Amino acid sequence: MTQTAKPGAETNATGPAAAEEPRKKPVRKHRAGKLPGRQDWSSWPHYQAAKAGFRGYWYPVCFSSQVGEKPRQVTLLGEKLFLIRDKGKVYGMKDRCPHRGVPLSCGEKAFPGTVSCVYHGWTFDLKTGDLVAVLTDGPQSPICGKVRQPTYDVEERIGMVWVYVGDGEVPVPIDEQLPEELVSNAGIVGHRIQPRAGNWRFACENGFDEGHAKYLHRSSLWRMFKPMPAWNTTRIVQRGRWLYRVQEEQYWEGDYPGVGKWPNLAWYQARPAKDTGRQNVGNTTSHREVDPVIAAQDFPGFASVTMPGILRIVYPNFIHYEWYVPVDEDNHLYVGALVEFREGLGTLPFYAKYLGAVRWLFHGQFSSQDKWMVEVTDAPPEKLYRPDESLLRWRKLAEDVTEERIERLAESGLAPADQDD
Repeated sequence: MTQTAKPGAETNATGPAAAEEPRKKPVRKHRAGKLPGRQDWSSWPHYQAAKAGFRGYWYPVCFSSQVGEKPRQVTLLGEKLFLIRDKGKVYGMKDRCPHRGVPLSCGEKAFPGTVSCVYHGWTFDLKTGDLVAVLTDGPQSPICGKVRQPTYDVEERIGMVWVYVGDGEVPVPIDEQLPEELVSNAGIVGHRIQPRAGNWRFACENGFDEGHAKYLHRSSLWRMFKPMPAWNTTRIVQRGRWLYRVQEEQYWEGDYPGVGKWPNLAWYQARPAKDTGRQNVGNTTSHREVDPVIAAQDFPGFASVTMPGILRIVYPNFIHYEWYVPVDEDNHLYVGALVEFREGLGTLPFYAKYLGAVRWLFHGQFSSQDKWMVEVTDAPPEKLYRPDESLLRWRKLAEDVTEERIERLAESGLAPADQDD
């Protein structure tokens, strides 16, 4: 018996008629995200333009022990140069022979105080850059005295070679750009220099960043037995050329609405100290006396940064420094230096501690987490949050200091390289 559907009644017809009018599937609306509002760094034009670094500064490029009487090629701020040692002093020169463009770092020191190009024997004075001989054109080559190769100012400090890249101005004395306490106090240093991918600005911002250590570094071996606060209330203060992160309050755990409680300390971790009076000198769980040299500096905060990208982290018994040295737009050198202010026989325990543990845990696995983040950072665009006040103040410092330098250059009739066009 055939049943006829009443008008308006629902049916589950599966015959030919149903195929003519297929049921329409509900349309899923696109879920638009709340994307970052800052699309570029145009608020800080000098900082935005400094992809390959800021000129007018001394940069550490290698260990002193790595420079001998054979040229060593270095790339700094996108410029290729070479370093060579003569009678104990290190010299720097542009690494391109003006004849045919062959790297002078492929050459040799055929005569004391000079370097000779491997191709045709063009020979340059290391101090002045003057072409003093062309070996394949005879002793009376008429081109001698008509060519001068660009040279770089070079110094050695704390076991490293430093190179100044400027715009024709007289270099600032290197001691004026080093952390002040390193100039006036004896100390022992543990170094690490590592080529790294990523722009130098990402590395510097990561170093001075307020929030990342509290989450990213929880898994590091260096912090395994130490508690980490969940968040801080922090203010940024400037003293002289340095910006400081000053921690005012620390919160070790929180109950996050709709999520839960975080973090939970493991049984093997130390408990936070009740007295946080030293919270601006390194680790609040430390009960060690502060080193007299460090105490005398009266640092407002334990983390500070200055131009052209120097980070200083203060602990009770040592200070850790990081230089983020621009190689080019996509690469930088990570230069880490851990300094204890002691001398004589008091330095002996340092070597065992640094080589046996600190180098691998602190300058190694701990720092490799930062390396990873810098490699994968892709900003701008970006959406900042409250702890990023440290980044904003750092960018403003870089902008203001660079503007002052441009004004000084103009007074001397000079212009930055990026304004020569």
